[in-house]
Amino acid sequence: MDTNTIRMNPISNWSNFCRYFLMLIMPITIFLSTIQIAHAHAYSASFTTLQLSKSQTKMTFELDEVSVIELAGGDVNNNGMLEPEEFEAIKDKILSILKENIILKIDGQPQNWSKIETISLNRKGDATQLRLEVLFPAITPSQSISFTDNLYQNEKITNYVDLLKVSYGKQNSTAALSGSNRTWSMILSENDYAANISGDKNGTPKQQGQANKPVESQHSLSTSGWLTFMKLGINHILEGYDHILFLLSLLIARQSFKQIATVITAFTIAHSLTLTLTVLGIINIPPSIVEPAIAISICYVALENIFRKKVSYRWVLSFLFGLIHGMGFADILTEMHIPKSELAIDLASFNIGIEIIQLLIVVLLLPLLTLLHRSKYSRKAIISVSTIAFLLGGFWLIERLLS
Repeated sequence: MDTNTIRMNPISNWSNFCRYFLMLIMPITIFLSTIQIAHAHAYSASFTTLQLSKSQTKMTFELDEVSVIELAGGDVNNNGMLEPEEFEAIKDKILSILKENIILKIDGQPQNWSKIETISLNRKGDATQLRLEVLFPAITPSQSISFTDNLYQNEKITNYVDLLKVSYGKQNSTAALSGSNRTWSMILSENDYAANISGDKNGTPKQQGQANKPVESQHSLSTSGWLTFMKLGINHILEGYDHILFLLSLLIARQSFKQIATVITAFTIAHSLTLTLTVLGIINIPPSIVEPAIAISICYVALENIFRKKVSYRWVLSFLFGLIHGMGFADILTEMHIPKSELAIDLASFNIGIEIIQLLIVVLLLPLLTLLHRSKYSRKAIISVSTIAFLLGGFWLIERLLS
């Protein structure tokens, strides 16, 4: 009996170790399998402005050059950009794709693109965008207006968001259309319409007063806006595999619950601070510095896990690198130019979305980490996971330095 017990124990211990290790390694395995996908489809963003006036509805749509190439091709010389003649060759094709996927409705009726003012490529180096301007009929009091963007709808591997701004008089509404949330809509009452939509001889909207603006209408717009930005924050961190891997690297080292709580709090305060300052335009560190720095943060924490059996003052490290990650979180919002009246709620909602997922990750990891640290294979598992994290961070660092 004793002999059998001795024989069974190594098998049992090895089985437990494998189970704990697989539970921790699975997320990293997923990251590895998606590297090429993520590299092929960078975060794609479009920017749409709807200007409502008494004489017309004007839509301005901007889409990054890489997305234009993905959707319509045309990069004959494979240099990652569209030369003037290449753009002319695919102009009709991309226009047809946009017409099919971008739908503006007034009172439930899709509007024809009969008045296209401009379709051009606005050359800005790496920030080059397709710019499209289309005129539609004006809305009248109590009519509904809706905007739907179905680009990349069936391509789950592409991280696409349309950042929408609607201007009516001096009032603005904002929304982030992404994932399954692709439609924005609004109805203006007669009082709302009279108070905020007017027009001069050129059809330019101007403000006539806000006294009669219904509170219910404004509340409805704000609720829709904050919810879309919260969903955007959720999707942004879920698709930001480098941020999740950094969080895993921070937590996997043997630490007390108090230490983990301090690390998470420091990271949250730091990234919330730089996220806010970056979106407000107070600080402006280019992505060419921020993105490699995020990869370095993963490598550094991974190496500390490998070479230090006991970590201390990790909250300091978490805070310093959290400042960098906050600037990375802000990249999707900085180009939207959110109106000041909407900025506070949109920014807070976006950050809440990030915190929801971050808290969920911590809650899911803590029981697994508790089991891991009770195992005699704890140190080997920490080294193994951290080694993979270091290799991934190094890969992303080289990729971002060369891109």
